[in-house]
Amino acid sequence: TDSTDSVSTSTRGRGKSAKKTRGSAASTTVAIDTDYEAVLLDIEGTTTPISFVKEELFPIFSKNVADFLKKNWTTEETQADVQCLREQAEADIKAKVKGAVAIPSSGTPTQIQRAAVASCLWQTSINRKSGPLKQLQGHLWKYYYESGDIKGEMYDDILPALKRWKKEGTPVYIYSSGSRAAQRLIFGYSDKGDLRPYLSGYFDTKSGAKVEAASYENIAETIGIDDISKLLFCTDMMNEATASTEAGVNTVMFLRPGNGALPPDHGLPTATTFQSLF
Repeated sequence: TDSTDSVSTSTRGRGKSAKKTRGSAASTTVAIDTDYEAVLLDIEGTTTPISFVKEELFPIFSKNVADFLKKNWTTEETQADVQCLREQAEADIKAKVKGAVAIPSSGTPTQIQRAAVASCLWQTSINRKSGPLKQLQGHLWKYYYESGDIKGEMYDDILPALKRWKKEGTPVYIYSSGSRAAQRLIFGYSDKGDLRPYLSGYFDTKSGAKVEAASYENIAETIGIDDISKLLFCTDMMNEATASTEAGVNTVMFLRPGNGALPPDHGLPTATTFQSLF
């Protein structure tokens, strides 16, 4: 499956004159390698404050999922979403996952909806990132983004960086555990305007888990990077950075307000703004 959703395969580099490394106040003793051909960005904790996701997006979903299912129950999209949740629940129950909630295939709409909501709230409570949950979240958030009730919160340095990468011909991709639909929403309806024209494509967990090295190898192959070390990945999560580094990706850890602390001996370059990447 092509998991890039209309990904551009252009990988024009930053030129042979690009600096090899950058040491700055934003980095550790490990210098940032700025000789890259494409950029892969995490969202939460990198482009967007963690607080926006945890304190706005997730609560909107939890508070409104029951009403959303009820209002849209007869649509093909909602029925497909519930079926995916049902199949996930069946697999969880078979695997004896603690807390899994069965979603019946028969019964009244109210009974099925209650079970689906219970399953969603359980998954949300444990910060689970299952595909079916992310899919339904994306569909619900779409309604609130389009109505103007939500605007994706971005750090102030993201737009200048995107403009500079665009000018330099450096393609920028997003890799998030959230669905590609949800990714397009947060950038399309951001508080910095529609940022989608600056992005070349989107990747989610259909490309593989973010904590697996093979996922980054798959992404590099998909976007046409011959030398995986020329792919720059920015994240705030140590387990993701470990996987990308294992794959040979040029990785930078982002230190944003509210992000988790990193182990003192992580050995990777760090940055507090995108300006450090140029």
